[in-house]
Amino acid sequence: MNNLTSKNIAAIKALGKVQKPIEGIDYYIDDNKLFVFTAWYHLRRGTCCENNCKHCPY
Repeated sequence: MNNLTSKNIAAIKALGKVQKPIEGIDYYIDDNKLFVFTAWYHLRRGTCCENNCKHCPY
């Protein structure tokens, strides 16, 4: 996450919300068979859901 700038974040947000999450890009399935959303997904989502997500950039 260190190489994300405010300009990059704004460009990602401008892409709009994810319609159908894609495995490997928007999320992955961990060793416990749980869905883990990526920072990319959270940025496209546009807001923090306040669920203490592992990769939350907010």
